[in-house]
Amino acid sequence: MPYEKVGKNEPVCIADEVPFDIPESWEWVRLESICTKLVDGDHNPPKGCSYETTYVMVSSTNINDDCIVELEKVRYLEKNIFDKENERTNAATGDIFFTSVGSLGRSCVYEGGLNICFQRSVSVIHTLIFNYYLKYCLDSAYIQQKIVREATGTAQKGFYLNQLALLLIPIPPIEEQHRIVSKYLETVQMQKEYYKTNETLDVLNSGFPATLKKSILQYAVQGKLVPQDPADEPASVLLKRIRTEKEQLVKEGKIKRDKHESVIFRRDNSYYEKVDGIERCIDDELPFEIPDSWEWTTIGTTCINIQYGSSRKSESTGTMAVLRMGNIQNGRIDTQKLVYTSDKEEIAHYPLEYNDLLFNRTNSKELVGKTAIYKSEVPAIYAGYLIRITPLIDSDYLNYVMQTQFYWVYCQNVRSDAIGQSNINAEKLKNFIYPLPPLHEQKRIAKKLNSIFTKIK
Repeated sequence: MPYEKVGKNEPVCIADEVPFDIPESWEWVRLESICTKLVDGDHNPPKGCSYETTYVMVSSTNINDDCIVELEKVRYLEKNIFDKENERTNAATGDIFFTSVGSLGRSCVYEGGLNICFQRSVSVIHTLIFNYYLKYCLDSAYIQQKIVREATGTAQKGFYLNQLALLLIPIPPIEEQHRIVSKYLETVQMQKEYYKTNETLDVLNSGFPATLKKSILQYAVQGKLVPQDPADEPASVLLKRIRTEKEQLVKEGKIKRDKHESVIFRRDNSYYEKVDGIERCIDDELPFEIPDSWEWTTIGTTCINIQYGSSRKSESTGTMAVLRMGNIQNGRIDTQKLVYTSDKEEIAHYPLEYNDLLFNRTNSKELVGKTAIYKSEVPAIYAGYLIRITPLIDSDYLNYVMQTQFYWVYCQNVRSDAIGQSNINAEKLKNFIYPLPPLHEQKRIAKKLNSIFTKIK
């Protein structure tokens, strides 16, 4: 059993104080018996300078992560004041700094290089054993829990010098102290590597659904998600029919002719763009290959009613919902937070039809370009920061196209940035070039994507 002898008194059994068994070659000792210095800092520290000097007084807030931190947050002293303060603690390389007031129980081994003294919240220890072994003893759960249990004080808890002095420390032979520290540091490094790997894995896991969706979308718009059907009407025929339909709408006065429309066409296995009568080959601008039955085209060619929304102020109540930027979420309309209008002129001028697309034209740069497909969730018009698009193709397919990575790259390249907000106008939106499959394949792709994405959370 362990005994303790104080002065000339008879040895006293301290078995009740000893927290655990140790090897026979070890000994339990009081901290004060293995130290040549055990002091704390000034209990009434000087005010310090209003300017920087090379003489600093630190507190417990500056001891963290096994080192001295935030040296920009210290008390600067003039040399004569420092010399007086330094007489008390006289910090030397290898000393242990221990936080004994406020932020309790943190420690570090001093590596030298500073003119440093302390406030009362830091105790300075110079030990006769291996200093790093004692430092890690002080970090151990046994001592940390004892500090928490026995700290005293009201405004700030403290574990003071008299308590530190009486701490029971398990002492192995000196060679074993070094082996213990070496092994401990080895396991700490392994732990750091584990945490780093685990953090990387967490990042990968959290980003995996989004990354998977991007990959699947890319696969889809390259014609690799569903098989092509030779019986499908080629996209080139669909485009001719769309042009005919738009011409008829122009004649009927339902839409205006776009005199500056970008028209994409194929000639001799190459793609060309024609704007204002000028043709140019765009093969180098196309991001990937597409099947022979597909065509490259633009939003302007395949959509009508490309229109900005209402700029009138909305209200918390009214006869018609007004969809805003916040209602565009994950490609769909979110009706959680709606505003309303009762303005009949606005309601008549900005109607939304089933399968219209809404495009977020103004917001922070990572949000500009978001789209949502309107499925008549609620009768609604749309606000001014949105653009309404009526596709003459499958709306669901186009909505998925506008969630792909190559679409987002386009948005990043064409947006205009102002202070606090970015913008993509209707003309830039109309000029977006994208791959168009046959109509039936568009529907198969959209159906397949919807089925897959409902399973990816």
